Amino acid sequence: MHHTVVERELELRLILSPERSVAVPARLGYRSDDPFAVHVSFHIDSECPVHWTFARELLVEGVFRPCGYGDVRVWPTKADGRGVVLMALSSPEGDALLEAPAAQVSAWLERTLEAVPPGTEDGRPGVDEALAELLAPLPVDDLWPCDPWPSDESEDGE
Repeated sequence: MHHTVVERELELRLILSPERSVAVPARLGYRSDDPFAVHVSFHIDSECPVHWTFARELLVEGVFRPCGYGDVRVWPTKADGRGVVLMALSSPEGDALLEAPAAQVSAWLERTLEAVPPGTEDGRPGVDEALAELLAPLPVDDLWPCDPWPSDESEDGE
């Protein structure tokens, strides 16, 4: 079976304080054989990169509104007049606040959504597609010459 991989390298900013941040090279990854997850690797040029995996849906929603709780929280905001997505990550080893360019994250997410549309991650059609398939007229529907059930309305006005 063929699996799709969608990757994007970009520079994130690790926010150290309101006045100070450092560049962090990162890679966003998505694989159709793990369709519910996104993978983010930080410090990709170092000997010890850091890997995080969380729900793709969380990042998709986080581009538009604050979401998440616990270890991963994501929300959109503005920084220096440009749209960014903030990711707050917590682990036993520490916490990190990372800033990503919203346009680059959104473009990458669009590619993942084209590879595996929402609702089809489990390999079955989504609810809308399943209903459309279920309710679609069948060729035998055209064989009825007229309505087989009488109308509730009387023809003589009674």
